[in-house]
Amino acid sequence: MKSAKKWVRASEKRRQRNLDVKTGLKTAFKKATAPGATAENARSAASAYDKAAVRGIIHRNKANRKKSRLAKQLTKKS
Repeated sequence: MKSAKKWVRASEKRRQRNLDVKTGLKTAFKKATAPGATAENARSAASAYDKAAVRGIIHRNKANRKKSRLAKQLTKKS
């Protein structure tokens, strides 16, 4: 059916977009925990997790867990 084909195309676009965001989250986390990382890196990573949770790309509890672990690592490093 025509609508089914459109649904498949739209689903693939969403899947790819979500995958790109998730990859960006991993990169942001690594930048924030890397040696020599600034507080700005941590803030941008936390913000990225919040945005992904609001958009429904990741669950809000997962975003909160990741932000908590990030903060824990940063305090341990200091």
